[in-house]
Amino acid sequence: MAMMFRSLARPLERCLGLRAGGDGLMWHTDLKPHASGDYSIAVVQANKNLEDQSQVFTSPLGTYVGVYDGHGGPEASRFVNKHLFPFLHKFATEQGGLSADVIKKAFNATEEEFLHLVKQSLPVRPQIASVGSCCLVGAISNDVLYVANLGDSRAVLGKRVLEDKKNKVVAERLSTDHNVGVEEVRKEVEALHPDDSHVVVYTRGVWRIKGIIQVSRSIGDVYLKKPDFYRDPIFQRFGNPVPLKRPVITAEPSILIRKLKPQDLFLIFASDGLWEQLSDETAVDIVFRNPRAGIAKRLVSAALREVAKKREMRYGDIKKIEKGIRRHFHDDITVIVIYLDQHRGSSHNIVKHNAMGCTTAPIDIYSYNADEGYEGDLLQTFYSCIEKPNDRVALVLKPMFDWEKNIEFGSHLRRIPTQVAIGVPVEVLPVTEKATLFYWFIKFIAYIIFNSK
Repeated sequence: MAMMFRSLARPLERCLGLRAGGDGLMWHTDLKPHASGDYSIAVVQANKNLEDQSQVFTSPLGTYVGVYDGHGGPEASRFVNKHLFPFLHKFATEQGGLSADVIKKAFNATEEEFLHLVKQSLPVRPQIASVGSCCLVGAISNDVLYVANLGDSRAVLGKRVLEDKKNKVVAERLSTDHNVGVEEVRKEVEALHPDDSHVVVYTRGVWRIKGIIQVSRSIGDVYLKKPDFYRDPIFQRFGNPVPLKRPVITAEPSILIRKLKPQDLFLIFASDGLWEQLSDETAVDIVFRNPRAGIAKRLVSAALREVAKKREMRYGDIKKIEKGIRRHFHDDITVIVIYLDQHRGSSHNIVKHNAMGCTTAPIDIYSYNADEGYEGDLLQTFYSCIEKPNDRVALVLKPMFDWEKNIEFGSHLRRIPTQVAIGVPVEVLPVTEKATLFYWFIKFIAYIIFNSK
């Protein structure tokens, strides 16, 4: 019970600024089993609203990894976090297994569903047309690895090689960075638009498509994909529309498929917040030379130390900076490390083949998690019970709850609607103010106490 109350108190401490020490904007899960090894997750928040989302699904038949780096807001990455894996499961079931075609269909279905959400929400929230997300997915099934990517999140393999009669571990990049800062990508975009000399321009220190966005592939960013959107009067009132003859970015993923080999040791999936600070080789070296438990957190910490070094600051001072302001120092960072033990053949690994579960990072981070995912689960349960002050809708639902399920809260039995009266899906609503959060936090604690007797 003491652990429960300590975990329940952390979101409130973070929200009211009461917690000192540690990094209040970091969440992590030290180590959990999957079908062919262990995995570790860590996230640090820099934006006012966390735009990175991530998840790992494990079963005896395979392991699925998702890292979704949003931009323009958190709505697209949260949407992908909820919808992409179910689409993967649906199409894999229909086609008898995972394949490149299944992955493309899942990405396309997610894109189309988000487009539908944008059209539905445009009258009351036109800025959602400019929200998007990079999307990095990894899947391991029958010793085959699939990596699919939109944007500039990255998957890197750490593998053992024999060099000068000595074993060493090297990095192999498995994904393509769809960022016009890469010359090859820039030329690819320019070749698709020979009649537009300004399709890619150098502005604010980097190359950007139409002077706006660096990534050339994403989920969302509808206003850069649908020429009719810039003509919509509602969107025109929101900002400066971009006249398009054709889409300037796409949602077509790059897909790599490879058979895993005995020398393949581990995989690092991370948003660009990590790779802006650490090279592929440095990240692989850190994972190889350190214990497994907490390895993702160690990578995030190494990136933050690089941030501090570049700014000529102390690492401890970086950790004290509040979200929002912190974005001026570094991006949101998400890291998932997947160890590959499928060729080791130990009895320890046989147990792991029966592992089944799903770990999803919190949609927004309020406290430092020292309980290996325990607090993360409680935090999301807490969020699932928070309601809009008008008592009409829940702001955030725990991923395992279906939209149409009843959630018992105290003596009430409320049905969670898919949409608010005005037609805006629940997942695009903003977080409540601190006072309201405090009120519902107290109600949540009371609920736990009375229902634990």
